[in-house]
Amino acid sequence: GYPRILDDAVKGPEARKLLDDAKRLLAEIAEKRLLKAKGVFGIFPASSRGNDIDIFDPENDFKRLAVFHTMRQQIEKRDGSANLALADFIAGKDSGVRDHLGMFAVTAGFGADELSAKFAESGDDYTAIMAQALADRLAEAFAELLHLKVRKEYWGYAPDENLTVDQLLACEYQGIRPAPGYPSCPNHDGKNLIFDVLDATDRVGITLTETAMMVPTASVSGFYFAHPRSCYFPVSQIDDDQRADLAARVRT
Repeated sequence: GYPRILDDAVKGPEARKLLDDAKRLLAEIAEKRLLKAKGVFGIFPASSRGNDIDIFDPENDFKRLAVFHTMRQQIEKRDGSANLALADFIAGKDSGVRDHLGMFAVTAGFGADELSAKFAESGDDYTAIMAQALADRLAEAFAELLHLKVRKEYWGYAPDENLTVDQLLACEYQGIRPAPGYPSCPNHDGKNLIFDVLDATDRVGITLTETAMMVPTASVSGFYFAHPRSCYFPVSQIDDDQRADLAARVRT
């Protein structure tokens, strides 16, 4: 892994060259403003009902904007711990606790296709691929920075957080930001919910295809959970009873 690979006897020289080339292109992107980043986020009143999360209008707690249908693990755990769903990290509607759920959509990909195409047209496929890879990494960095600002300032549930870069990369902060399509919420339909509630396409220009792929592709979207015990987990395989239950919940 990085940075140890830089000193590897076999892979080190090529890894150093790749890193140097990426740094040069990144400097050019910054100097000439070749990529544009945009993002939108929101923090909404929310409450859980079983495996569902109701999301409400911040101006009117009685106006439900959407329902996030989460999925629960169905595996037998050796340690006997409970099977989790993301809804477990949001207070129930009868708990008396006013809880919230956040969501976001960010991109660093405006201009990436044009930049990559310029290099490809000149026969430089190596730099064309690197331009797309850098746009992807910049989008992830944008998501990481925005999450930090949400925790410390905008939502402000961890104002005194003071972590190193290594600690941030190890997710040692409070809360999680699971993305639709990933193990905790494998259903990509969650992106449609995020984009509808945030009005992401009109606000920042990121669009969704019919198969829920984000355009520009160097984009990241997901949910913010603040619960101190929230964590990432794989849903993996679910049984037919949950599939039927999920289908019924979506229909209603």
